[in-house]
Amino acid sequence: MEVKVIGAGLAGSEAALQLAKRGIKVKLYEMRPVKSTGAHKTDNFAEFVCSNSLGAADCTNASGLLKKEMELLGGELIKIARDCSVPAGNALAIDRELFSQTVTDKIKAEPNIEVIKEEVAEIPEGNVIIASGPLTSDFLAESIREFTESEHLYFFDAIAPIVEKDSIDFDKAFWASRYDKGEASYINCPMNKEQYEKFYNILINAPKIELKEFEKNAKFFESCLPIEVLASRGVDTLRFGPMKPVGLVDKRTGVENYAVVQLRQDNSAKTLFNLVGFQTNLKWGAQKELLQSIPGLENVNIVRYGVMHRNTFINSPKLLNASLQTRKRKDLFFAGQITGTEGYTESIASGLLAGINMSRYLYGEGLLQLPQETMLGALTRYISNPEHEKFQPINSNWGIVPPVELPKKERKNKKLKAEYIVKRAIEALNGFV
Repeated sequence: MEVKVIGAGLAGSEAALQLAKRGIKVKLYEMRPVKSTGAHKTDNFAEFVCSNSLGAADCTNASGLLKKEMELLGGELIKIARDCSVPAGNALAIDRELFSQTVTDKIKAEPNIEVIKEEVAEIPEGNVIIASGPLTSDFLAESIREFTESEHLYFFDAIAPIVEKDSIDFDKAFWASRYDKGEASYINCPMNKEQYEKFYNILINAPKIELKEFEKNAKFFESCLPIEVLASRGVDTLRFGPMKPVGLVDKRTGVENYAVVQLRQDNSAKTLFNLVGFQTNLKWGAQKELLQSIPGLENVNIVRYGVMHRNTFINSPKLLNASLQTRKRKDLFFAGQITGTEGYTESIASGLLAGINMSRYLYGEGLLQLPQETMLGALTRYISNPEHEKFQPINSNWGIVPPVELPKKERKNKKLKAEYIVKRAIEALNGFV
């Protein structure tokens, strides 16, 4: 038995490892470095492109529950992520280079996986998992378009800048996590009203990188909007979004500021930090001017500027079952962001399920369609729901799982509600497995 896995990103790497440990031979195709995507920086597998965070670690958050479910299902990359984690308050963030290298080493050491560095131009025959990601090459994208008999959907994604910690002025910046939860993991650059208004004026007047003609009607994914798009919605939008000051107090002054820019650790050496929520498509000179207008970053050294790129995803409701098997061809599965599961954690989880289900298909076993009460089950059922007419990528969230019935006096207690959903999900998954 042999499976071709197209793409060695997060989903493809997870799927390949799931198949290999079940005794199935895998040919893992990765086009980098033969052909670049324009967003990746290395030729290692499972590279994090936009951010180094997998979102909330706590189970009482939707993303945290998904991580717990992955662990219960025997996920491989979630273990590596835990081992490569860096401090990030209540989030699971990783040293992206260490994580990618660890995944690459594990795959290359696996005797059941053969790595093939070449571009796949069309959907192969045989047993195939397509996990080519949102940056799928044009030739393969055209082959997928012909298979699905529909035009591709797409949205735009943006990457935040990364800076050197040693170039930050800590006479102005301070360490803290919001509401002092966990250790003080974030660098915070505070602003008063005058400083914020200066920053805002620079931002809304800054020149952007011009979009190509086919990109002019760009759609943006709401949870990863460029900061200039957020700013265009109103002067206070950023102060109630990525720059909200609530729960961040500089203990040296005791002051809650008008706005705060947060930076999150990007590598285990604590030398690089990325700006939280600062995805952008501004021209590089404008990015430098904007960042250096932030108190504490006046002399900051930018090691990677923000960029924007187009992400492709298929019309999963018309194409996939909740098992991630295509309705049209039983030996073909899709996984990762190309399915419309948006987010790093979601991408890994879909690769996990696709790998498990491909192996079950090959061994003649029934495919897993996880209970709707689980986060992964709800997510895969959502993207495969044929009733969707205007399908858009989605993260894990409480809105896609069935509601829980609480006593009337407890219905407004969000934490208690989350705890009930988590308990129900874990019981459903344990019973199902």
